[in-house]
Amino acid sequence: METKDRSQLLTEQRNPRTLNIDCKTTLEIIDIINAEDARIFAAVHKERERIAKAVDLIVAAFREGGRLLYVGAGTSGRLGILDASECPPTYGTDPDLITGIIAGGKKAVFQSIEGAEDFSENGVKDIQQKTISHKDVVVGITAGGTTPYVMGALFEAKKRNAKTIFLCCNKETTPHFDVDIIIRPITGPEVITGSTRMKAGTATKLILNMLTTTSMIKIGKVYENLMVDLRATNIKLTDRAERIIMLVTGINREDAKKLLEAAFGNAKVAIAMQILGIDYTEAKKRLDAQGGFVRKVLQ
Repeated sequence: METKDRSQLLTEQRNPRTLNIDCKTTLEIIDIINAEDARIFAAVHKERERIAKAVDLIVAAFREGGRLLYVGAGTSGRLGILDASECPPTYGTDPDLITGIIAGGKKAVFQSIEGAEDFSENGVKDIQQKTISHKDVVVGITAGGTTPYVMGALFEAKKRNAKTIFLCCNKETTPHFDVDIIIRPITGPEVITGSTRMKAGTATKLILNMLTTTSMIKIGKVYENLMVDLRATNIKLTDRAERIIMLVTGINREDAKKLLEAAFGNAKVAIAMQILGIDYTEAKKRLDAQGGFVRKVLQ
């Protein structure tokens, strides 16, 4: 396979502020990394309008029965899988609503299989296996913006009329085909040349947090700033659900526990039951009628 010269990419260039990092003390190295990390937030802030447009696409897809799919290789793929996997326990979503795929498959989540990113046809196959359609949104994540696997996946998604979002950290790279939105936080050269798991990876994580969190708020998974649709599947989450009910309704822990049980573990239903003085069936009916928005039901 022919080696491609990627030296022109900003994420592959040397950072003039870290040229002598190998001569520094431990604390000085930490300070250098911290100073570079501080630059990330401005880069993400500049992309806020495009991030907001991406959220609107995702929310529209969810309302039409569509899904959100992250596609990436290496760090980018792992970040997509991480973000997707945290939505079901936090927001009570179906595991198929938001998913992530990575070049090389599940093994690549835990072990580096970097060569897997070099084949665009594998990205095409993975999109085909997910039966992506016009209802869905596919986010291609690639720090450098050149990963063949991601490009293949996005191209196939576009062919299937899915909405497509391209997330990269370079000025120089753009897909050779049309995509709906490009999100491009320019985080600059890395502390260690080419180590995009650092600033580029952190920017990616911040943006994925924004995409899913904002989308969840917009489809009624949050009341005030509380995750009222969480799944009480372990001790920690059961404790959180009970505390959420206590905060909103003002009842004590024991009553919150009983109410949560009566609501079959559904915190938002429990809240509606308590505040409106209605039973489970009526609370569920009213929430469904209002698209799951607790605020609308209580008003």
